[in-house]
Amino acid sequence: MPAFTIIRDSTPPSDILKGAVVAMGNFDGVHLGHRAVIEAAIEMGKAHGRPALALTFEPHPRRFFSPNTPQFRLTDETAKLRLLAGMGLAGAVVMTFDKGRAQTSAQDFIHHDLIGRLGVSGIAAGYDFHFGKGRVGSPSLLANEAPKLGIEVDVQAHVDIDERPVSSTAIREALAEGQVTEATAMLGGPWFVTSEVIHGEKRGRDLGYPTANMRLDRDCGLRHGIYAVRVGRGRGADRVLIDGVANFGRRPTFDNGAPLLETFLFDFKDSLYGEVLDVAFIGFIREEAKFTSIEALIRQMDDDSAKARALLAASPGLFPRLGEIG
Repeated sequence: MPAFTIIRDSTPPSDILKGAVVAMGNFDGVHLGHRAVIEAAIEMGKAHGRPALALTFEPHPRRFFSPNTPQFRLTDETAKLRLLAGMGLAGAVVMTFDKGRAQTSAQDFIHHDLIGRLGVSGIAAGYDFHFGKGRVGSPSLLANEAPKLGIEVDVQAHVDIDERPVSSTAIREALAEGQVTEATAMLGGPWFVTSEVIHGEKRGRDLGYPTANMRLDRDCGLRHGIYAVRVGRGRGADRVLIDGVANFGRRPTFDNGAPLLETFLFDFKDSLYGEVLDVAFIGFIREEAKFTSIEALIRQMDDDSAKARALLAASPGLFPRLGEIG
């Protein structure tokens, strides 16, 4: 796969891929609806011999407008870019969403940013994508401006699963209920997190279940419980996938502390401290629970592991398609 180019506000004009087709959106999660927009941009680019880029904003506009409100993001900037890179795009335009961007009118955004700076030759967007001050920019505005600008615009309708529109909000709600199978269907692949393995209390080692412990974002809305997971170790051609079972929660049997993701990797012995792992959630097993004895906890962990192995065996190789972003 060719190198994935990232264009930021600081990128010199000489380094910008002029004439590209852009897929516009916030792309939180890069779900099936987003993928339809991206695929439309890629097809438009192929038809005209142009590269296709994703155009997105960081931080998420919700974070700018409501900085004190918890925001459960499906993908942080890095995870989003890795997913975009895995879709065959030539790169991404990451625009900083700040006060200046929030005050930019839709017309100025089109003429200054899209046409003037990027020199886009085509745009793909979802039916509900809005931009510009007051969110007055819309797909219909883009379509109306297109003939005057000499560009092509493709507006994608919503994508439905079981007559329910796919959206980032629906996926967050599914994960909050532990419905990872439903989230996977809407995302087009399993939801995943990336974090560094840290030292814990090492209780799992004494129980015969040593775990790789990871802190997730404080606003992570995933339901507390036990999950079948598939862990990615390494990057690119060196990535190794390892099956396991994980607990996300507060460990009520022991300390009821801050939420922690604790993953037991099947048939694995190496030390992972300090490594950054990708953990994909394949299936939900049960809620987190408090046990009255260590023996009861170990029996339950044995049962959880057996169930996790069965769920993972039913989905061999299931893992997000991630590209390299440098």
